[in-house]
Amino acid sequence: MLAVAHGSRDIGGVVFQVARRAEALARITVDCERCAWDVEGSEAVTLRLTLDDHYLQHLPIVRSGRAEYTVMLGSVERGEHHLRYFRDRELTAPQLRDVVLSIVQKIDVEQVPEGTPEHTPLAFAPFVHARPNTIGRFTDVPVFMWYEIEPTPRGTRYRYSVVFTNEDGGTPTDRLMATWGRTTDIEYVYSVEVDASGTVLADDLQGPEHEILAFGGRREGRHPLLWVTTDNNMVEDRGTTTVRYAPAPIAFPLVDVSREAVMDANPWLYAAAAKELVREGKIVENAPPGNGAIPDPRRFVYVEACGNVGEAAVAVEVGVGDTWIPSDRGVPQYKIVRNGCFRAATPVSPSIGPTDLRGLRVVAYPRPTSEAEGTGKASVRVDRVNRMFMLDEHYVPRASVLEWRGPAVVETGKPLVIMVR
Repeated sequence: MLAVAHGSRDIGGVVFQVARRAEALARITVDCERCAWDVEGSEAVTLRLTLDDHYLQHLPIVRSGRAEYTVMLGSVERGEHHLRYFRDRELTAPQLRDVVLSIVQKIDVEQVPEGTPEHTPLAFAPFVHARPNTIGRFTDVPVFMWYEIEPTPRGTRYRYSVVFTNEDGGTPTDRLMATWGRTTDIEYVYSVEVDASGTVLADDLQGPEHEILAFGGRREGRHPLLWVTTDNNMVEDRGTTTVRYAPAPIAFPLVDVSREAVMDANPWLYAAAAKELVREGKIVENAPPGNGAIPDPRRFVYVEACGNVGEAAVAVEVGVGDTWIPSDRGVPQYKIVRNGCFRAATPVSPSIGPTDLRGLRVVAYPRPTSEAEGTGKASVRVDRVNRMFMLDEHYVPRASVLEWRGPAVVETGKPLVIMVR
């Protein structure tokens, strides 16, 4: 249902009709030129949404200009429903508290009826409550959710992951770029296994210390209620905050790609992450490794590869002219020590662009111990290199300049060399 949003200074809303029980989504188009996620005091207008006078969620407008946000409204019964939005003055940036809510251009309400294939994964998507020390601080906001579908012997498992704009705790920013190729925080938060009738067989969440715990909390309809409780955005099934978020999940199968492929498909996530770093003072020109800051993310070369690292470690080196620039930047803990598809990113000179990239080397190392370099021989298997790219001026990934299909075994001292054609 398409509805024009009627916004005054402080309140607006739409009315929609439901023919039969469904899960509902709202696509909210907003145009906020003054919203500036990178400027302290002008970060975002924060909307509070209600359905039939019951609180639903908060929606921070983290993008400047015209943008669409898709959020869950939850389960709706047959009949007429009223979706309203209010400016939350306390949670809106001080310099934006006079912005009128005509910034909300339109709302398109979509209904996913019970019994359709798309209904089940939407019905079990979690509502995510804010971490207490983020409320009113415009940091570590869960802005995107996706799910993966996995057949099981008993039925189907749905796995939900969330992209947060940043990570205040855990891995420092420079190490994040070297070993993950991003500064957003991407976390698996919840999974549920259901049988053919939709009955829950088992469900879990990713708790503190990355421990997988059985879910034992409350639900709203079928939606589990989660609370972010740690500075590296782990969740629990109980908490104290009432502010919550509900980005509508999309299906995104990860086949022979890393989780960061979600960001490539939604490049505004790169911009939001970079702008949060600007505001936090974590982007510093020519920042050396080890101090928690990075140069402009548009100066980095991003590489995605897949393989088996085993008990070894791996780094990539980007070829520019006669120089090979390593992703680990000489720091043992900046090497990659996980299997599957992974990202790495390394900064290059501001004068370097995609056409200056001439090749890639994949280098195997003994696994580091503590903060020291490992010793002895090691080997890794590289199955494929999916992409090597840079970001444009708007933080959008440019076309890849290189890809390669293996496999190949890479041993210590014998890097795999792949040249740009």
